[in-house]
Amino acid sequence: MSSRIAVVPGSFDPPTLGHLDVIRRAASLYDQLHVLVVHNPGKEAMLPISQRQMLLEQSIAESNVEGDIVVASWSMGLLVDYATDVGAGVLVKGIRSQIDVAYETPMAIVNRHLAHVETVFLLPDPAHALVSSSLVRQVASLGGDVSPYVPPVVARFLDTGARGI
Repeated sequence: MSSRIAVVPGSFDPPTLGHLDVIRRAASLYDQLHVLVVHNPGKEAMLPISQRQMLLEQSIAESNVEGDIVVASWSMGLLVDYATDVGAGVLVKGIRSQIDVAYETPMAIVNRHLAHVETVFLLPDPAHALVSSSLVRQVASLGGDVSPYVPPVVARFLDTGARGI
């Protein structure tokens, strides 16, 4: 039997508990999961990609997420190129609302057309349904407590002021 490999892509700027929930559930569905930090040209990043990757690695480790998980970054082409390179046939996306569905559906169709890579949508745990990285960035930039929305390692990092907000 061939290995089932999936990719969970995202900007993860910063990683949230919602991201961790999707990663945990996806890891239980696939033999190997690549959590891929990507650059989104439509967003201005708060954290450099290397910092986001490190925070994801630490968050996954501290949360005892089980499974064969690879945390990587990608900025050299199409997402489906990465998926093809690692033998993944599936992209896993967390969706919170109809807005996410409308945004993700055309990309899923194009990815399937370009590289025969399917997209699986996972609905959020209701506790995380309204949390987004942009909301966390806004609360953090105004000095608010983000600990209810992010893994402990991310909260500690943001509390140190190391991110320059």
